[in-house]
This record gives sequence, C-alpha cells and structure tokens, in this order.
Amino acid sequence: MENTLLRVAGALFCHDAKRASSRTQEIELNKGVADKNIVVRPDPRLGQPGPLAHKIFVALIKKHSNYGRPIQAEVSFTKRELMRLIGRIGWGGRHSEQLARALDEIHHAFIRTKFKTKDDRSAEHSFNIFPEVYLERAENETDPIEQCTVTLARPIIQSLQDEHFTCLNHALMQQLGTIGQALYMRLHFHFANLHQDGARRRPTFSKRYDDICAEWLGGLTVLKYRSTIEREQLGPHLRQLRQANFLASYAITEAARGGGFVITFRPGAAFLRDYERFYRGRHQSEVQFEFHNDRQDVSQPLKVAYLFLEKRTGRPVRDIPYVSSKEVETAKEMLRQVIFEHMPDFLDYALAEAKKTKFDVQTLGGLKQYLAGYGERRAGRAAREATIKIREMKEREEADGIAYDRYRRQAAEALFSTLPASEQGVIEDLARERGSFGSSQGPLAATLYEIAKARITAERHADRIVPFDEWKHQRAA
Repeated sequence: MENTLLRVAGALFCHDAKRASSRTQEIELNKGVADKNIVVRPDPRLGQPGPLAHKIFVALIKKHSNYGRPIQAEVSFTKRELMRLIGRIGWGGRHSEQLARALDEIHHAFIRTKFKTKDDRSAEHSFNIFPEVYLERAENETDPIEQCTVTLARPIIQSLQDEHFTCLNHALMQQLGTIGQALYMRLHFHFANLHQDGARRRPTFSKRYDDICAEWLGGLTVLKYRSTIEREQLGPHLRQLRQANFLASYAITEAARGGGFVITFRPGAAFLRDYERFYRGRHQSEVQFEFHNDRQDVSQPLKVAYLFLEKRTGRPVRDIPYVSSKEVETAKEMLRQVIFEHMPDFLDYALAEAKKTKFDVQTLGGLKQYLAGYGERRAGRAAREATIKIREMKEREEADGIAYDRYRRQAAEALFSTLPASEQGVIEDLARERGSFGSSQGPLAATLYEIAKARITAERHADRIVPFDEWKHQRAA
C-alpha cells in the first residue's frame, strides 16, 4: 500500500464518525507539487468515507493480499468473512446497511493523482478506488448483504504490479482503532524506508502534528494543546502501538518554526520482527487457491446475475443496487454448463430466442430452457470454425509450398551462375537428357529446360540452399 495508494488512503478517510457525513468539500494534498498532488472529492450526498469505510478498506486490502500473485483486479467476500475482518459479532439489517453505505462512500469518492513515472514523465490518474461493487441480498433491498465482489481501480492494480506494496501485520491491525491503523500503516512505511536505507538499528521519524492530521488522518481536527492531543486524540492510539511494541517511544514537542507541534516516533521490536517476516518476504510467485474459489463461488455468479439484469432491463451495472440469492444460485447452476467467458453470448442468444416466442423473461431461471439449444449452437459453430481453420491451414501450406518453390528456383539459378564451367556443363547435359529437349519441343522448351536446370542444381547442391523449415522461419521473422 505504498506511494500513491497510501497517500490516497490518508486523505480519503475521515476518522470522526460524527463529522464524516457532513464533510463534502474537496480535499487537496501537496497543492502545486506536480509529482505528489492528490485531490479527493467526496460524494456530496454521502460525505467523506468514515471509520467503518476505513475498516472495510483495510479488510479488503488484507483479503486481496491473500490472493498472492499475479495481482488480481477484484476482491470477493462473504458476510461471515467481513464480519470477522472488521470485528462485528452480529449481522442484522442495520449492520448490513452500514456496510452498504460504507462501500458506497468509497465507491463514489473521486480521486485525481499527479505523479512522476519511472522514466521521469509527469502523469495523471483520475479514478474511483472501487469502480464496481456487486452485492447479493437474500431477496429484498432491505435484506442483509450475503456476498460482495469489489473491483479495484486500474492505477491501484498497476501500482501493486510494480511492487509498490507492503505486507502488514493484520493481526495487530485488528486490535487497533482506525486512527491506530492509519498511524501504523504510515509509520511502517517510513520506518521500512529508513531501515532499508542502512540507517542505525532503530531509526527515528518526525513529522508535524498538523500535517499528520491532514495527510495521514483525513483532515482530523488539529488541537491546540499538547495535553489534549495526548489525552483525548492521538495519545491513546500511540500508547496502544507502544504497548504492542510496534513503537519503542514517541514524543510530542513544540515545533521549532511556525508554531504547533512535532511528533517523533521510534520503532520497537515488533516493527523489526514484522519487517523481517512480512516486508522482506513480500514477493509471492503464485496465485493461491483462495482467489480461484472466490471467483468460482462468489465473483462470477454475481457478475452473471448482474449481467442478466443489465441485458434484460437496459440499465447499466452501476444502477443495479443488488441481485437476489436465488439469481446467484441459478447463475452457479448455469456456469456448470456454460463457461463464464461465454455467458454474455449465451444471454444474448437466450433473450433473442425468448423474444421470438414473446416470452417476457423475468428471472435468470427462465433462460434455463435455452441451455441445450445454445450448447448445440456452440457445437455447430465450433465444428464450422474447426473446418474453416483446417481449410485455411491447408491454403497457407499450399501457398508456402508455391512460394518456397519460387524461392528455391531463384536461389538455384543464382547459384548456377557461380558454379565452375565443368559443373555447369554436367547440369546442362542432365537437364537435356531428363527432358529430351530439342529444337522441335515447341515454344515452352526453353522455359522447361531452365526449370529442369534449376531443379538439378538444387538437388546437387542442396547444402547451399536454405531448407524449407528454415526459410519459413526466416520469412515469418
């Protein structure tokens, strides 16, 4: 979660639950700095993403890290997983709606970032962190969320593919409040940079308190008195990090310039252990089974159910608030007969067939009757495509053969002119002998004679003419 993603998270989330929904103004970090500028525009209806949204964000990043490599573009979870990850015991309608709102807060917040690329060019990305959110409910809009799939923005995926990420100690983070989580993520990032740069065993890091509130904690209120900061705001979270041995110490002191305060942090033994355990070993080589299971059990059925509604109603996915568990189960059944990549084609076929008989399809289950016909249609199409491929392959082979014969003759003619006179004489005699060419052979005699001469030259000096397979490879290159 390093670099852009970490800075975006610091600006995006408000850690004051009472103020979050009323904070709709644009947030800008590093104004005027071309390679670090970030602008966050909260949704004017929902406000700035609050503490629950931050918990969900951390939980989703954790789940995403479990998928390993290569980097995936989506994260799926069940309500049971999310309850565990965000520390909720109950799961009623109220909790579900809080989750839905928190997802919407992230989904509808608009981000614009400016930065320098690897080759030192200026670049800009505009995106939503969660561009798509797919929800399953039992039946009605008021029913609790059963499952969810969230897609991650392409700039985030690119950042993760470029290895701008850190594996963090999620077990420790679950014990913290959202302010503690945000402090932990930022401090881990800075401690790790100092540590890998060869600093002394316990590097220290200092930052202005008002900048921490603005850049790390989503515009947290800047307090005037050190005692209040220590007692009521950051102090409880910093002491919790110290008790967990992530921090060896911290100090809030008056700033030398500009008034205000500076906080100095010193890493503890837990950071050093986590650095060795998580950070150094953060490169995973394979996708883990967890992603494949989630894709098969959650993501693909959800997307098929959404796609059916999109095609049936003409409404875009973003305007479909949820799909029912019954539709998701039906999608799972259909995916046993039609692979996910063919589902758009199947739905188009089935809806067209239903329209022919004026069948007003209301549910995905109504399309089951068209599975057999679609299977036959695809089998026929596959057979026709195979026939076409075979014909095209034969045509290519014939064309290659004709082209090689032309090349071989030209190469033999060029080679003949370089041969000693004695060898040329032998080849000419063989050509006349094999073709019985004489003055009475007609107008084609001279042409046929030259062809025979080139063929004999190629046979006698085959090692000096490129063979067919090598010629074909050179031609393709």
